[in-house]
Amino acid sequence: MGLATDARLEAVLFAAGEPLTKKRLSALLDIPYAVLDEAVAVLRDSLSERGLTLIETDTEVELRTSAEAADDIKKLRESELSRDLGKASLETLAMVVYRGGATRGEIDFVRGVNSAAAVRTLLLRGLIERTEDPGDKRRARYLPTVDALAHLGVGKREELPRYAEFTATLMEQEGKAQLAEEPA
Repeated sequence: MGLATDARLEAVLFAAGEPLTKKRLSALLDIPYAVLDEAVAVLRDSLSERGLTLIETDTEVELRTSAEAADDIKKLRESELSRDLGKASLETLAMVVYRGGATRGEIDFVRGVNSAAAVRTLLLRGLIERTEDPGDKRRARYLPTVDALAHLGVGKREELPRYAEFTATLMEQEGKAQLAEEPA
């Protein structure tokens, strides 16, 4: 017996950790828009007395914590900010800084794991910022902030250890990937 459509929607929104377009949700769940709208309404009703809520625009849907949980979330975030950055966050920060920006997909690909928690931690601490990806307006690109450079003890990216070596290797690898994608 499979999951109900609203449960599938909840799982996808939870896993995404960011807003998804209704068009993409419809395609991912392989359902028509009318069924998606119904699933959104059912999920919204089922979440009404829980710690989560749905945020919906004309084109996007996102699973978020409810406003009533704000004080508890504030305590959690304050405790997160008082801890040192973990290995996952440092790997993610290094990738964003050395590359001069990266999408979540690029970060996940390089790290080989879902990096949502690390990205969220870096955003909360103000070490990266989320911007629109100029190559694909549907994606977010994460860029290093001035605070990130200060946290790393450098005044500019070029002062990072082995910066020239890493960027040359990165450019070489990206060039090989582009050549592999071109039709023969």
